[in-house]
Amino acid sequence: MFYRPQDGHGLPHNPFNAIISPRPIGWIATRGSRGDNLAPYSFFNAVAYTPPQLMFSSTGIKDSVTNIQETGVFSASIVESAMLDPMSETSAGFPHGTDEFAACAIAKAECTTIDCPAVAGAPAILECRLVEIVTLRGSGNRLVIGEVTGIHLRDDCIIDGRFDVTAYHPVARMGYRDYTIIRDRFEKLRPDDT
Repeated sequence: MFYRPQDGHGLPHNPFNAIISPRPIGWIATRGSRGDNLAPYSFFNAVAYTPPQLMFSSTGIKDSVTNIQETGVFSASIVESAMLDPMSETSAGFPHGTDEFAACAIAKAECTTIDCPAVAGAPAILECRLVEIVTLRGSGNRLVIGEVTGIHLRDDCIIDGRFDVTAYHPVARMGYRDYTIIRDRFEKLRPDDT
């Protein structure tokens, strides 16, 4: 099968977001003049080591982007398998200004390097200062890039000196309404590793 996106795919569901999978989920927390906000984003990933930077993309102008434009900061909490249901609850279409931490009974932690909330007890929390918001093609599509200014790692997720996914089983987005839980890992050396 081949199709041009502008012509449509002819399938019952759009295959695009199922092709690039699994995708990590950034549980993005922000604080603005209308209060705190928490929302999951599966267009999320690390983009640079030095300095460490990450990105997430919002389809539509949502409270997350509005708050980041206002304050210049946000946090990204990593979602573990035990947090799947609460994470999903925060994706509901709440009215603007809703504090999803309160609405979904999610414990809130305060960041260290920025004035922003985060998900208490998350396996990892990345505190970020805004680098740039890029307007993408399409209605309301925004790419948010942040520089990581602080990292919290839950102690039980550090095994033999490594942050180990088998300790917390991260949730990843597939396509459609499908998710996966990562339970296995393996090491594969590169040709020039010695």
